[in-house]
Amino acid sequence: MNPPFADVRAVLFDLDGTLIDSAPDLGAAADKLRTDRGLPSLPMEQYRPLAGAGARGMLSVAFGMTPEHPEFADLREEFFVNYEACIHQRTKVFPGVDTLIAHLHQTGTGWGIVTNKAARFTDVLVKATPLFSSAGAVISGDTTPHPKPHPAPLLEAAARMGMAPEYCLYVGDDERDIVAGRAAGMRTVAAMYGYLGTQTSAQHWGADAAINSPLELLQLISAP
Repeated sequence: MNPPFADVRAVLFDLDGTLIDSAPDLGAAADKLRTDRGLPSLPMEQYRPLAGAGARGMLSVAFGMTPEHPEFADLREEFFVNYEACIHQRTKVFPGVDTLIAHLHQTGTGWGIVTNKAARFTDVLVKATPLFSSAGAVISGDTTPHPKPHPAPLLEAAARMGMAPEYCLYVGDDERDIVAGRAAGMRTVAAMYGYLGTQTSAQHWGADAAINSPLELLQLISAP
């Protein structure tokens, strides 16, 4: 019996919470904003669920602050400076990602990265991770005029890889990933081991499948 996505020719991945566990560095950058102001440090467990939301998520945890707050822009830039200083001190690929990427490479299945992270951060992380050198496309949040959940970044990745969207699979750990994938005409997989956010339950995102570890993806795309 063929796996459900046997016809997939390329797999696109979100970055934070899907390929890499960047929560420790994102949380540390946000927590430094607190300690620099004489506020007590918060436990990493509070930052982790919103790590996929970047500065917006981290500032909401650290200060209960939304983008509408008058100090948001200044604190966001200070957060970015903090993050650049520690961007890959604690960040690691999730267990099994190395084996997964190696399998895709060996079987001739294209793969790429589509993230809402700004290129100033994405490029540093990709260069610092030799495993990612075989990516056929790396699309950041500012590569196209619209970030996810708009389908533009996913369609740009497919175009750069010379793949029709219907032969692409998108894997992500946030509802916007699934929304973007569906809008792009791709099939989607929810990475249940990721950050998942704090909004709707992942079971209601409408993904075509869900995985609890990176290597479970192989069961969906490859015959045993």
